[in-house]
Amino acid sequence: MSEADAVVVGSGPNGLAAAVTLARAGLSVQVYERSDTPGGGLRTLPLLDSDVVHDVCAAVHPMVWPSRFMRRFDLAGRGVRMLRPEPAYAHPMPEGGAGLAWGDLERTCAGLGEDGPRWRRLMQPLVDRGRGAADLVLSDLRSPPADPWAAALLGPRVLAQRAGGPLRTERARALLTGVAGHVIGPLPSLSGAAVSLLLGHLAHTPGGWPIPEGGSAAVADALVADLLAHGGRISTGREVTDLRELPPARAMLLDVAPRGLLEMGGDLLPDRYRAALNRFRYAPGAAKADFVVSGPVPWADPGVGRAGTVHLGGTRAQMFRAESETARGRRAEEPFVLLVDPAATDPSREVNGLRPVWAYAHVPNGDPRDPVDLVRRRIETFAPGFTDTIVAARGVPAARMAEYNPNHVGGDIAAGAMTVWQTLARPVPAVDPYRTPLRGVYLCSSSTPPGPGVHGVSGYLSALSALRREFGVRGVPDLSP
Repeated sequence: MSEADAVVVGSGPNGLAAAVTLARAGLSVQVYERSDTPGGGLRTLPLLDSDVVHDVCAAVHPMVWPSRFMRRFDLAGRGVRMLRPEPAYAHPMPEGGAGLAWGDLERTCAGLGEDGPRWRRLMQPLVDRGRGAADLVLSDLRSPPADPWAAALLGPRVLAQRAGGPLRTERARALLTGVAGHVIGPLPSLSGAAVSLLLGHLAHTPGGWPIPEGGSAAVADALVADLLAHGGRISTGREVTDLRELPPARAMLLDVAPRGLLEMGGDLLPDRYRAALNRFRYAPGAAKADFVVSGPVPWADPGVGRAGTVHLGGTRAQMFRAESETARGRRAEEPFVLLVDPAATDPSREVNGLRPVWAYAHVPNGDPRDPVDLVRRRIETFAPGFTDTIVAARGVPAARMAEYNPNHVGGDIAAGAMTVWQTLARPVPAVDPYRTPLRGVYLCSSSTPPGPGVHGVSGYLSALSALRREFGVRGVPDLSP
């Protein structure tokens, strides 16, 4: 292994963001990736058909537009087309019809009937200060908010939403609760309310909930290209199991979950810190089902077929029950399912009449069940005839998700439970959440603030911390193309 100023372990979006930031500061950077291709959650690969590619983990990226790292990196300036689905997300209802969240707030309100004015009052102030609200959430969660007014707007709304919120109709309640389901934890909760408002209002901002043209690997490719252009190196197929395997470097940034740090650090870590990492809680699991289908999903409500993301959860009460049961380690009979049909937004994803369908079911952490039939039946409930379109399918149980990405402990794709306390104190309570007790060693994964999502902010902030402490660099590197 060759020496470098800084070493990064893991090439997910945060690992790559950290590596790019360090390289842009003029450092020599070496990245080690255990898989054969870089990208982590941004990989796009043929899984079931040599011509049809699937997003292996993340497919839709609402956190790209508000991310300060992604804004400065400028994907559009690098030729990455982020396609905006319309509507951003949909929620089919058990009795028929669906809630649709359009980019146009007024159009969304018009479709929600008597709850339209209430949705507008809930979302419009956040949309007006969308960047400030997002910067507040996508931060180290320790610095004073750059936009205090956005914080003043968001806080009371989160509390009100946790208490039930102003919405009265089943359709509007389900539409917003489906977004809260992205927290992957018990509902209702403060963290679920915060996620529903953050992601919910982003649907009505200029960024929307975009899908990269050609697949999520387009984002990873742009990051890798910039790293290589600035002297960085990536070694794939190189698993690091012990920090002592790494070459000497002034900074080591680890895109790993606390369990990974425990395994790599071993007895190098102080007892107290090791105990704190052992207390880190993981969320319920996600079980992945990938399908190759012979046409669009035959939704009972045709409007759902245009959406970038579809939430299959039923009514608000049904989602509360299913998500809370799952969080208790019990299997829900009708689990919450998230589905993406990328060809509905990006026609290039359909090849020879075949297209990929991507879906996750929320299940107990470590659940060993193959999810294909579970997910198929859930989709069939809202899209009769879906089964007849399936050409091929494969499932990855929650218990096996860590084989693809060790950060997904037991299928936890959030790399840690998003409780209020653990959101503020991930991975451990600390003034600098990225710095570990080992000199020059930093965490830069989604297990650090601000948490999960393709935004790169965890890696970016970790890199800035390492630049300050290890290299005396206090300025922010230019990330523009």
